[in-house]
Amino acid sequence: MKKVILAFVLVFLLAGLIFATEAGKLTIWCSEKQVDILQKLGDEFEAQYGIPVVVQEMSFGDIQTNFLRAAPVGEGPDIMVTAHDRIGELVVNGLVIPLDFLTLSERNEFMGTAIDAFNFGGKLYGLPYAVEAIALFYNKEYMEEVPATFEELADLAEEYTDDEFRGFVYNTPDFYFSAPLLFSNGGYVFKLTDKGLDPNDVGLDNAGAVAGGEFIGNLLDRGICKPGDNYDVMDGLFKDGMAMAIINGPWAIEGYRNAGIDYGIAPIPSINGKECVPFTGVQGFLINSQSPNTLFAIDFLANFINTPEVMYRLFKADPRPPARLDVAEMVKDDADIISIFESAKNGIPMPNIPAMSAVWGAMGDALNQIVNKQLEPAEALEQAVDKIEAAINQQ
Repeated sequence: MKKVILAFVLVFLLAGLIFATEAGKLTIWCSEKQVDILQKLGDEFEAQYGIPVVVQEMSFGDIQTNFLRAAPVGEGPDIMVTAHDRIGELVVNGLVIPLDFLTLSERNEFMGTAIDAFNFGGKLYGLPYAVEAIALFYNKEYMEEVPATFEELADLAEEYTDDEFRGFVYNTPDFYFSAPLLFSNGGYVFKLTDKGLDPNDVGLDNAGAVAGGEFIGNLLDRGICKPGDNYDVMDGLFKDGMAMAIINGPWAIEGYRNAGIDYGIAPIPSINGKECVPFTGVQGFLINSQSPNTLFAIDFLANFINTPEVMYRLFKADPRPPARLDVAEMVKDDADIISIFESAKNGIPMPNIPAMSAVWGAMGDALNQIVNKQLEPAEALEQAVDKIEAAINQQ
């Protein structure tokens, strides 16, 4: 058994050497879509500053997990491009440095939600470059204008819904997709305080969240949403022209274009006169605190990446709604990008504290119980919060 363990450790260490930091050279981890443009930019940086840059491709979902393993032993990249939602875990483990070089005026050049997303404990740990959020996608063949309220949308959807066609459908049991409805009347995941998010104050069973859960239940009672609805059902119906409206994100745009759907994108309509605010996800650049090249990494981000020209080039290579306001102005003629940009700007940053890991499973269970009429919304959400609080206490 000891030999097996030793062999495993040796394999891990040898694998780690491939990605080990090297003094005088910047190593960047990113996902497939950013590799080519970042290597071009890295070559330009080397030509200008004399510091080589090597860009290594990694699956987006593996970047932070591998970083958490590698950085504590002095390995991994100098810089990684990743999402903001696990920043708290990285900070608590002392693995990333605050970006104190960004002045207040420079931070004001970004969407406020994007800056907030990379803030932890009052410090900024990521340079944002792209944002995303869900929004209402609608088929213009059936809907020329989006109703001002969700109540009006539901009435219209009910008229269109039959055994084959759906007036409105979305991934109901998934907390990410249902969150805007739960937040619309005052529900929240963790209370935002002057000191940041408070994991001891969970607002997913308060009166506002319950009202949202009841609204979801009402959509099911009226046959607008159905117990078997999920992402694939929603996506397939919309691609086939068999759904008038759905809730989805920017990753789906290419598929709808290829399917020939004449679609529009709009904010999710309000409920009871209150905005339906989605989660906002943000991608950005983080610097490894264990790197021997932190000064070079800071220079790369502060003086090279953080310009409207370079951020625009990143957008052109991988068209995601930009985090910088001036770059958004450059792409204002792209209706799809700007629609998602506006949804993200008005959204709530995905909680970036470690306690968020306790939320997804419990809320998925609660929504499934609501969808399948196993529990009333208030009871389902109360049980979910009990599970969340118990899991947080064990962390």
